[in-house]
Amino acid sequence: MIDAYAKLAARLNESQLSHDELLSPYTTFRIGGPADLFYRPETAHDLASAVSAARELGVSWFVLGLGANILIGDKGFRGLVIRNQASHFQFFDDGRLWVESGCIVADIIPEAVERGWSGLEHYVGIPSTMGGAVWQNLHFLEPEPERKRTMFIADVFESCELLTEEGEQRTVDKNYMEFGYDTSILHKRRDVALAVTFRLERGDTAAMHRIMQENLSWRGARHPWLQFHPSAGSIFKKIEGMGAGRLIDQCGLKGHRNGGAQISHIHANIMVNLGKATARDVRDLITMAQDTVEAKFGVRLEPEIGFVGEF
Repeated sequence: MIDAYAKLAARLNESQLSHDELLSPYTTFRIGGPADLFYRPETAHDLASAVSAARELGVSWFVLGLGANILIGDKGFRGLVIRNQASHFQFFDDGRLWVESGCIVADIIPEAVERGWSGLEHYVGIPSTMGGAVWQNLHFLEPEPERKRTMFIADVFESCELLTEEGEQRTVDKNYMEFGYDTSILHKRRDVALAVTFRLERGDTAAMHRIMQENLSWRGARHPWLQFHPSAGSIFKKIEGMGAGRLIDQCGLKGHRNGGAQISHIHANIMVNLGKATARDVRDLITMAQDTVEAKFGVRLEPEIGFVGEF
């Protein structure tokens, strides 16, 4: 494997490559051990080349965006972690937006609003790259006052440029993506999103700013703030007819702590890092919540977050 690592390193841009890079600073949980190799591609082409090289040489690889919705093991990742920084974008007069998958959603929203294009402002405040947004079919509730209908990134999705698991670069439409609640085809196949095209509509800039302000206020009142209490967002998947957080709350587990990890006092389906939490602390807390809810309600909660690396 050392020989494979050396061959892989020789095919990557040395200035964008590091060894034994601690991954905790690159996740919203602020948890995670070192990656053997850590690479920062700055274009979609560079991203595709890195994945292709790792595949060819038999090196395990993982594409990392903002590191939300994942828990990385304390022992880190044996192989190549690709920190996607490909962030070029272009707006077109017909409402299309082409954007590379490493672009941060929070960075592109102001660009769209300033140009009078509506469709992305609903997702303000959600930590994600564009690649992560299509991976998870990013969603949020419709604006005030209803807050009933869920709005998905799939609603404005037009196409995606992929590096498929077979090694082919192709552009696919919405049907290929198989979007669902918190899921897409990218959960089933090792395709890599290189760039995405969205179809936006003309909107009133003042109205879009109002939606952003309301959504930020709504989220701020119901979710722990990442800068003070790092988390991975919702831990467990939504259960039809009942919320996972509600079940955990009804078990009296809000505020329950294991080591440096705690079930949030604000939202029972979110676990926070109090400062020195380990991945093991979180895993044990997840198991405890699952066992407690199952014992009381007969329902086994299923994790929504991904588990990456060695625990």
